[in-house]
Amino acid sequence: MGDTASAADNNLGSWGHEFVRSLAGEIGQEYNARILSGVDPDEDGPFQDLLKMVDVIVPFNVAHNAEAEAIDLLIEVQRLKKILELESIDEKNYRRVCLYLIKTADFMADPDDYAEVLETAYELFRKQNQYHDALRIALRMGNEGAIPELFSQCTDKLMTKQMCLLLARQRVNYTVEPNEDGTEDELNEIIGNEKLSEEFLKVAQDLDVMDPKTPEDIYKSHLAETGGFSRRREGGPVVDSARANLASTYVNAFVNAGFGQDKLMTPDNDWLYKNKDHGMMAASASLGLIQLWNVEEGLAQIDKFLYSSEDYVKAGAALAVGILSSGVRNEADPTLALLDEHINGDSHIMKCASCTGLGIAYAGSAREDVMELLLPVVEQENSGPNTMLEVSLAGLALGMIYVGKCDDSVGGTIVQRLMEATDEELDHSHVRFLCLGLGLLFLGRMEKAEAMLEAIRTIEHDISKFAEIVLETCAYAGSGNVLKVQEMLHQCAEHLEDNAEHQMAAVVGIALITMGEDVGAEMALRSFDHLLHYCELPVKRAVPLALGVLNISNPDFSVIDQLSRLSHDPDNEISQNAILAMGLTSAGTNNSRVAGLLRQLSEFYSKEAGHVFCVRIAQAMLHMGKGLMTLAPMHSDRLITSGPSLGGVLVLIHCCIDLRTTLLDKTHYLLYYLTCAMNPRMLITVNEDLSWRPVTVRVGQAVETVGQAGKPKTITGFQTHTTPVLISTQERAELGTDEVLSVSSVLEGIVIIKDNPDYIAPETS
Repeated sequence: MGDTASAADNNLGSWGHEFVRSLAGEIGQEYNARILSGVDPDEDGPFQDLLKMVDVIVPFNVAHNAEAEAIDLLIEVQRLKKILELESIDEKNYRRVCLYLIKTADFMADPDDYAEVLETAYELFRKQNQYHDALRIALRMGNEGAIPELFSQCTDKLMTKQMCLLLARQRVNYTVEPNEDGTEDELNEIIGNEKLSEEFLKVAQDLDVMDPKTPEDIYKSHLAETGGFSRRREGGPVVDSARANLASTYVNAFVNAGFGQDKLMTPDNDWLYKNKDHGMMAASASLGLIQLWNVEEGLAQIDKFLYSSEDYVKAGAALAVGILSSGVRNEADPTLALLDEHINGDSHIMKCASCTGLGIAYAGSAREDVMELLLPVVEQENSGPNTMLEVSLAGLALGMIYVGKCDDSVGGTIVQRLMEATDEELDHSHVRFLCLGLGLLFLGRMEKAEAMLEAIRTIEHDISKFAEIVLETCAYAGSGNVLKVQEMLHQCAEHLEDNAEHQMAAVVGIALITMGEDVGAEMALRSFDHLLHYCELPVKRAVPLALGVLNISNPDFSVIDQLSRLSHDPDNEISQNAILAMGLTSAGTNNSRVAGLLRQLSEFYSKEAGHVFCVRIAQAMLHMGKGLMTLAPMHSDRLITSGPSLGGVLVLIHCCIDLRTTLLDKTHYLLYYLTCAMNPRMLITVNEDLSWRPVTVRVGQAVETVGQAGKPKTITGFQTHTTPVLISTQERAELGTDEVLSVSSVLEGIVIIKDNPDYIAPETS
């Protein structure tokens, strides 16, 4: 190494690749040895000789398609920023460099290194004027401060529109500043998802699935092998059980979500009065889900229920207004206007409905005016069984509205409330949702939650352990952090029979931390097997939920198999959780295998009301939006996690931790939080004016191509379709023709395409 330093300042390359590679390895070792001997890594002086060689090796590697080795060496000597100074990174190879950086970030244990790697990729994209990709990285880092900067630098109008579409999918509440060409209104409309309903319905027409479905179309009880159900029907009158009707309300709402028409609620009010109390509330709220995203029309239908004499119907209508505008920004802001009065009113059920409605409507928007409405509800002191429910639901709503924003005033208020609460208040079954609200504030923000964790540890009640684990696992969600996974496994190792809710949170936490990163997820699956073998019941009960979190809207064969076995477990709670997890893993896929399994389960448990209800909810999720929607929180080629979406799924998971007091009791309306996670799963290609432009695309299984030589295929086993086309969680699409170019590097959702100027039409003889 000494010889080469002097002899070959500039022509190290002439010694050949193998030599350069082994030299790079030695440089790394020598650098580490010097740091161990106490040299400050931030100074260049002591490493002058090494860095001189690095400055020769890195450009050599990049010039010879060994970008990965160049990056590895720079990370090794902690000088990654040097890559930004290289001239040799241009439009031919910047994609490969950035892809490698993004994938490397997953393996960075230290939060500062993680941020540095992603920032480097962000800067490279910006230098190449790829503002859409830079925005994807900024959203991945949770750096929303970069958005205005990117918009001001981006001069390409089409790319600006595509960036707005990405912000709309991520539910970012950003307002474009007025600009010279006066397009800000149009851009804000795109970010506000105002056209989402229209596009969704056009796809539904194109795929010919507009006809409303009834719950019976989903249950298919005529296929039941026992025939007991149909035989009874011919005899005496059919008895409507309240819970069966409640289940049908949810099935009807989820299956016809966003279609604006159904056969139970929109024709007349008969169905409403076949339910009682909270059932009526769920029924009138289901109108919001049926009219999802279509604010104008939906309000017209819901309006009459807002003035009903029945408190429950009125509460349902208030909730419907919130569900309706989930993720949609409207000039008039109807949700806030209509729910404002009820938050401060006297009716308990109206308060609960309004808190939940605001949480769903403004998820991820970080709106201060909404926060000011909800904070007093969290702070209220009078102690009664109802008070704690209102406090918890308001805290959960604040967590959803400020998801991942680490807001001090919200966090401070929730922790304060937990500290001041009496023991009996903390024993309330719904306090868990207050803890979840706190966790959601720090979703994916890693070490930023440390201060809050310290504060929670001071609470002298069993709940502090639960709150601590929920907060920690939410903060590291999607990070793949191995140390945190080990801590959670350690929590599960204790053998506890009761007071073990924190263990359930830890099991779900393992799935949360490892989701979105394939190696970690696979290892988590193995640990879950061990947990099922060796742990006590509370831990086992959470395993199906964790499997669900790892595979949201992704019905993987082996996972469904595992859940199917657990769904026949003698322990009621394990089997109910497994059934709901089957619904979650297959959400919006219409997967026929799962549909068959759920039908068998509805017969197997026909005598158990609780199980049947769970089966129905699972069927509702499976056929959600007639198979045109997904609950998957990861999007944009699984690079970005949408906070509101993951939050919505977590609300369901926390309901499952204690089904008896939530879904199987009075607060089943928390299911509607799934609305925040519901997104169309289609790919639509459009012209610059956002009118449809069908082109051929290839859709296939996504393949990992990072660091491979040449131009490897990104998908395998593809089929060629004409857009619009549905894309499932593990699939990827690419254009099937050279005539057009896409503005976005990822084909998902609504993609703007333009003509390829270099395209030469094949000569026809």
